[in-house]
Amino acid sequence: MSVTGLKGETHVVIVVGAGPAGMAVANKMAEAGNEVIVLNRDIKFGGLAEYGIFPSKLKLRGGLKKTYWGILEAPNVHYFGNVSVGKSKDLTVEDLRELGASAVVFSTGAQGTKTIGVEGDSARGVFHAKDVVYHFNRLPGFGDRPFDMGKQVAVIGAGDVMVDIAHWLIRYKKVDRVTAVVRRGPAERKYNPKEIRAVCANMDVDGITKEFARIKDRLAAVGQNAEEVLKGLVDEFTKCEPKISETKMDFRFLASPKRILVDGNNRVRGLEMEENKLEPKGEDTAAVGLKQYYEFPCDSVVFAVGDKVDETVGLPYKSGVFVTNPHKTTNDPDDALFQAFDETSGKVFDGIFLAGWARKASEGLVGVAKRDGEWCAEVVSRYLKTKAPLSRASAEGILSKLQTILKNRNSHPVNVKGLRVLEAAEQAHKGPTDCIGAFKHVSNREMLGLIEKALS
Repeated sequence: MSVTGLKGETHVVIVVGAGPAGMAVANKMAEAGNEVIVLNRDIKFGGLAEYGIFPSKLKLRGGLKKTYWGILEAPNVHYFGNVSVGKSKDLTVEDLRELGASAVVFSTGAQGTKTIGVEGDSARGVFHAKDVVYHFNRLPGFGDRPFDMGKQVAVIGAGDVMVDIAHWLIRYKKVDRVTAVVRRGPAERKYNPKEIRAVCANMDVDGITKEFARIKDRLAAVGQNAEEVLKGLVDEFTKCEPKISETKMDFRFLASPKRILVDGNNRVRGLEMEENKLEPKGEDTAAVGLKQYYEFPCDSVVFAVGDKVDETVGLPYKSGVFVTNPHKTTNDPDDALFQAFDETSGKVFDGIFLAGWARKASEGLVGVAKRDGEWCAEVVSRYLKTKAPLSRASAEGILSKLQTILKNRNSHPVNVKGLRVLEAAEQAHKGPTDCIGAFKHVSNREMLGLIEKALS
């Protein structure tokens, strides 16, 4: 690989992560004439767009992939797939700082998983939403795992990810019943009404009506009219996608899981739930436990309660997110929001930035992550104007040093040429496509072997 950016001097920007935020940063940095190095944990680029959106959104996925190919095939963008950054990984944060790049942007997503810490959460039949999403999108390490869901599934959460999990359970697993378990009430549901169209043909409206009757007095206590809230919820069940299974879906509101109940084989048999009430909290409401408990039967439990960043990356970390500069600036967007910060020294990490879910875990979907990446690119551009550019020889040296480090550590980076080989092989494959509408290898070993054989 050679540096082919601006004549004379340039900047080198390293982007860690090739999801929507990282690709937005890479695009803006490359358009400005900088040399851009993209390091990606997965062999394939795309992140959330490749492994996080619902499989049936093929048009969205295809459009994003076409855009990303255009970015990565620019002459001043250098892609290294299958390269992990973090403690005991291919590269550490310190390795990246020592390379001498002008700036490093971490757009590594939210790879950690939040839990609510209930007893029994390691039982067979307990899953985390991210793992399920990775499974049905065929991410290596997850695509070939067995996900035995049983017949009755409780999904903890009330956001868009809950809807995606329910969609998969209804359309592809065809379980008997899916119940969304919600800590607060129906008025506090968080999913996008357009997303619910994927599952609303399977809604058990009679069951939902009974659920509202069960909690109407608790809604009334905070000024919510159960009949009006029910009408608002049911009125969203329009333009439903065709019903293709007999799965029933319903809700259990004002309920907090307290313990996962298991059988003699440590397999889920139900949830112990606590009844909640609502209390006003400013302009919002909060769920408060009533210390009244009951058993809710189910065969499996999926926690869709949000994600956190991966603390093993090696950046300062607290409460599920990387630490950013608490000292606001007057710039728009505010530089501080994107600057990695060391609380011990009270200083920002010079030249290290955060974008997308690495900055604000699980905030929005593809479009929001892209916008965040573009804002971060503005901040980085401002920063670069304060720094002396690098000579072309220095830029070449950074790329060469990176390649040498990876070779010495027996890493197996995949470049764009290798990705094209992989894409052609998968498109030509005649095997089953499962629920994603296309064939994907589910093993890094398979993909690397195929690429190495084709390019040897």
